[in-house]
Amino acid sequence: MRFDPAALRPFRTGAIVLLGLLGAGIALRPLEAPAWTEVRAKQPALRLDSLKDALGQGVTVGLLGGFRAIVADLFWIRTNALWEKYDLPGTQTSIKLVTAIDPRPLYFWLNGSRMIAYDMPNWRIDKAGGYDVVPDAAKRRFDEEQSSIAIKFLEGALGFHPENPLLVLEIGNIHLNRLKDVETASRYYLRASRHPDAPYYAARIYAELLRRLDRKRDAYDFLKSLHPTLPKNDEMAQARVVLDRIRELEGELSIPEDARYRE
Repeated sequence: MRFDPAALRPFRTGAIVLLGLLGAGIALRPLEAPAWTEVRAKQPALRLDSLKDALGQGVTVGLLGGFRAIVADLFWIRTNALWEKYDLPGTQTSIKLVTAIDPRPLYFWLNGSRMIAYDMPNWRIDKAGGYDVVPDAAKRRFDEEQSSIAIKFLEGALGFHPENPLLVLEIGNIHLNRLKDVETASRYYLRASRHPDAPYYAARIYAELLRRLDRKRDAYDFLKSLHPTLPKNDEMAQARVVLDRIRELEGELSIPEDARYRE
């Protein structure tokens, strides 16, 4: 058989490309280290104590590097799998692990706290025999214990997202909906409403909680100061609703006509 030199042409081309890539890699290596250092410097510090608590042993943090978001997403999928099995200790540990790996997404903090505060008390009641069997005192204890864990978890979130109104509101919601503590909830709603990025509803709910606490005069004064700050053409601001509530309170408080709020 006669040898054809042209048959080697594809191999020569491949070898040239491979050598080119290898040369580029060697040439770029001095630039890679500082670039990688800069990327890692922009990442929030990992919570090593939380990782050790969650895993029961140390981890090689450097291996995560810029892949923290991907790793956290994968662990969140695992968290949901544990949640679907009503695995309380596993879910709770996995939630903490996810936020230890990547504390930046609010989604992890908010949904993790809801699992802890709203789902887990029900799991404990079911495990103890169900709603018809478990005494009210035990149900209350389950609510208080899980709410305390969720609130502490959210307070940890505020260390990464200082005074974020959604996190503050979530703490208020737990006090209101799980612990039935309207007074404490109102303070969190007020705190959230003062943030420049707070959703408009935070202030409206704060005023409603004042009414529930029979502090109608405080609610009236608050709404009067709130209304002029609301954009009239923004549906989310609900300026008309706020004005209607002012009028309702004027009737309930018997405010004289000449002393009523003027737009």
